[in-house]
Amino acid sequence: MQLGRLEELRRLREEARLGGGADKIAAQHEAGKLTAWERIELLVDRGSFVELGRFVRHRATEFGMQERFAYGDGVITGIGEVDGRRVAVYAQDFTFMGGSVGEMHAHKIASLIELAMKLGIPIVGLNDSGGARIQEGVDSLKGYGEIFYRNVMASGVVPQITVIMGPCAGGAVYSPALADFIIMVRKTSYMFITGPKVVKAATGEDVTFEELGGAQVHAEKSGVAHFVANDDREAIALTKRLLSYLPSNNVEDPPYVETDDDPYREEERLNSIVPDDPQEPYDVREVIGLVFDRGTFLEVHEHFAPSAVVGFARLGGHVVGVVANQPAHMAGALDIDSSDKIARFVTFCDAFNIPIITLVDVPGFLPGTAQEHGGIIRHGAKIIYAYASSTVPKITVVMRKAYGGAYIALGSKHLGADVVYAWPTAEIAVMGPEGAVEIIYRSAIAAAKPEEREELVRRFTEEYRRKVTTPYYAAGRGYVDDVILPSETRRVLYTTLSYLLSKRERKPHPPKKHGVPPV
Repeated sequence: MQLGRLEELRRLREEARLGGGADKIAAQHEAGKLTAWERIELLVDRGSFVELGRFVRHRATEFGMQERFAYGDGVITGIGEVDGRRVAVYAQDFTFMGGSVGEMHAHKIASLIELAMKLGIPIVGLNDSGGARIQEGVDSLKGYGEIFYRNVMASGVVPQITVIMGPCAGGAVYSPALADFIIMVRKTSYMFITGPKVVKAATGEDVTFEELGGAQVHAEKSGVAHFVANDDREAIALTKRLLSYLPSNNVEDPPYVETDDDPYREEERLNSIVPDDPQEPYDVREVIGLVFDRGTFLEVHEHFAPSAVVGFARLGGHVVGVVANQPAHMAGALDIDSSDKIARFVTFCDAFNIPIITLVDVPGFLPGTAQEHGGIIRHGAKIIYAYASSTVPKITVVMRKAYGGAYIALGSKHLGADVVYAWPTAEIAVMGPEGAVEIIYRSAIAAAKPEEREELVRRFTEEYRRKVTTPYYAAGRGYVDDVILPSETRRVLYTTLSYLLSKRERKPHPPKKHGVPPV
């Protein structure tokens, strides 16, 4: 009798692992996708995964559901270790009813998120689902609501990463959207509220799945996807790398990693990286590569809003969040999308104790009717709100331009930066010298002879640049703590960060439930 029960358990375990069956697994492979179990085994350390809810089944009885079931109800949930650190993982199984989400499927995910919060461990969701299980009607929708609620409750408590490895449509998109990071896979994943057929019926527009909600679309245009991978294996590797920068929860510090890159290293290349011509572009990624530990920069939203660059790096082994303007695109001006990109990243770093280092070269907010009508005021305010409300160590380096409201918004002293440095090439003012001269010296320029005006403007511009925009003017007011050589930036930042890591916010705030950000 005992032997029979053991054999039965082995058989049921094997049946549960097969999901929708061998033929569906073969179809999954033919589509260029791994199975849910294969994905989990790639993600977690060998032998570390503990499955939860292995034998859960749906309890729907209508529309032939009594004959259709699989143990686990189309999703694998459990806890494992990724590079020795505990992580809660769920993986939707497309081989059973297209990974559709029913009541019990959703219950398993919601329960896992609750457990992750209790344990203080990150959540990784491997999504591959056709959406709500229509056979279960409102029970399926109830299940989604319970997941969404727990996504919100977990926000800012434990990191949440969602990897889209197949379809994700309709209401299903909102759980990933509530997570901290979304990774999509090219050609095999897509996200949209309504599919191509509905779009065609509603608007007459012909569009493919890829054009409507493919990985590249969401990485470049919508900003929904933070990272893009070429296949499932690359997506899993990217997930593991991202986790290596994140603390397990909001009361822990990010993981420290020993480095053989000298934190006091000086880089002479930085002394000439900013062109003499203030209008000439350069790639800020080169600055980032020279300042932070070699090879550690992980860019977030690489393809979205390219006038700003954000991502994680290490400085002397310590994790930092990097925010930088990109002079190689729109001169580094802030627009609607880059404002959202920066504000969200700063908010995440603050929630999870990641110091923020800001590299500034910004001519201002992008002008024009499209930006104004699109709400650049509201979106730009998000950056101010994010920096002003954050309490982690904040260090700012003004490399070149820092004009107007954009100067204030990007980690200035006035918004609570702990330490602000400037390079000798920095220009800090209400606006650029050329524009300022046109206003300040308007009368003198108008009164001059036509043949003298060009030289007069040049002289006034140089005078304004020398007297007002110089970093020593701002330093004289205490808005800049020191003017440093670009080559010593790494050493100065590392030393400053070392002192600021013990920072604890102690200033009193007015009692309130919470602020109202300009979302």
